[in-house]
Amino acid sequence: MASLNVGNLGEYLREQRRAAQLSLRQLADATGVSNPYLSQIERGLRKPSADVLQQVAKALRISAETLYVRAGILDEREREELETRAVILADPSINERQKNVLLQIYDSFRRENGFAPGPDADVGSADGVNADTDTDTDTGAGGDAGIRNGDDAGTGTTKDHDPHS
Repeated sequence: MASLNVGNLGEYLREQRRAAQLSLRQLADATGVSNPYLSQIERGLRKPSADVLQQVAKALRISAETLYVRAGILDEREREELETRAVILADPSINERQKNVLLQIYDSFRRENGFAPGPDADVGSADGVNADTDTDTDTGAGGDAGIRNGDDAGTGTTKDHDPHS
């Protein structure tokens, strides 16, 4: 018997496919996944792999992380972190350098609060290692270390780190 989580995933996928005005056959063509297999997923009879979910998410233009949570591959906390990263990376109002700095600061604050950087923390990963070693020395050192490391990467001055300005 299919788990409730897989059933919820199937219902969600069906809703998203219909909202995108795609038939099952069209979705199968777009994903490279067979029509019968997609049908079984939607009916909650099969639990798809992360690769299949990624292809479906791409074709439906939705968050793969949301599908991973619904399928039980990611937990909610990981999804929230990944969504935060996705929002930063998708923001058209800031440039790539600014996005990288924001992600470095975000990782620095997470480390300071006892959380490890997430699986997508490859942006500035070398900086993350350096910042992590500074977190135990002073209060607030982790946040400043991330900003300094971002500055070393060509971010400009270190004075712009005040979140209230």
